[in-house]
Amino acid sequence: MTDDDPSPAASGSIFRHRGFAYYWTSRLIATFAVQFVSVAVGWQVYDLTRDPFDLGLVGLVQFLPSLLLVLVTGAAADRYNRRKIMGICIAAEILCALALLALTLAGDHRVWPIFAVLAGFGIARAFLGPAVQSLLPNLVPTAELSTAIAWNSSSWQIATITGPVVGGLLYGVAPEAPYAIAAVLMAVSIALVALIPKPAQKTVPEPASWETLGAGFRYIWGEKIVLGAISLDLFAVLLGGATALMPAYARDILDVGPWGLGLLRAAPGVGALVTAIWLARRPITDAAGVIMFVCVAGFGLFTSVFGASTLPWLSIVALAFMGAFDMVSVYVRESLIQLWTPDALRGRVNAVNMVFVGASNELGEFRAGISASLLGVIPAVVIGGVGTMLVAGLWSSWFPQLRRVRRLDHA
Repeated sequence: MTDDDPSPAASGSIFRHRGFAYYWTSRLIATFAVQFVSVAVGWQVYDLTRDPFDLGLVGLVQFLPSLLLVLVTGAAADRYNRRKIMGICIAAEILCALALLALTLAGDHRVWPIFAVLAGFGIARAFLGPAVQSLLPNLVPTAELSTAIAWNSSSWQIATITGPVVGGLLYGVAPEAPYAIAAVLMAVSIALVALIPKPAQKTVPEPASWETLGAGFRYIWGEKIVLGAISLDLFAVLLGGATALMPAYARDILDVGPWGLGLLRAAPGVGALVTAIWLARRPITDAAGVIMFVCVAGFGLFTSVFGASTLPWLSIVALAFMGAFDMVSVYVRESLIQLWTPDALRGRVNAVNMVFVGASNELGEFRAGISASLLGVIPAVVIGGVGTMLVAGLWSSWFPQLRRVRRLDHA
């Protein structure tokens, strides 16, 4: 935990903690760069193959390392300096961005080298995720952690609003431009990581063993509130994810081109950012569990609206509402996971959480790609949204402890 004044303060004053300020800015810049790469890769792959199944593979190859390395990545975040892991992983992402730049400049029209580089991205992200998530509680007092989570989410949303738009514009100017600029921004992010003061981290003293490596799984299974929150996100977004199919919507359904794809990718971030700022200033103080389930159902509803829409303006509005509802769910879920988990276990618990998040996002994109190949793009998204609403209802019944959570602090 930070040594700064631990007294609760207004939400905006969270940046008085120097470590958090550098951390937040570094994540903002790095995420901005990742959005450049994400938009460019999605458009480039679909331009090469015109097959929505390949868009699903983009997510799969980035998710598999998190799944295969889950025991190692979490233990590393608990055993070693989380700040250093963060810097090393961003440096690895720079190398991947430069590799994509080289492939683009060479005019290589094969898709498998792109997937190979994306697997490298996946390995870096597998180690980065648990370290970054576990570092945050070490930088602010416990009383201000939920506020820090809301502001942390806002940095992601700022990047997802502006990053895809700028990335789409850059790709339209020159396909190699997003990769080059992303590498520069990631280098700036590493410099900011180096400025973060040494965190007060509780490292794992015992030697590595199957027992210590699996401690995160055992804790999650025993803590039903954490288990319910993580698994809810997994299945809700696994069914409701539509991001991978946005290039198909932009090109074939809405006919809006690369710049329009950037707008579609940014729309959920607009809704989420507005909601994150609201939550940072007005935290949820009661009925947190019920609010989370309602918002998951709302996310599914507007996913179906987006899937059925053939009007660009309606699609953008639906995506904005998806982002807003998802932001509330993320805020509640992340607050519960961080506050319910002891610091010495946070790396391993967050590693498992990142696998679930990755499964819901990357595997959700893979699911969307397969469904679109079999059913068509529009039915795949609409049916997925309906499935998300069903998941919200089922989990509310299966995890009553989670539904009854009122305040976002450890009871």
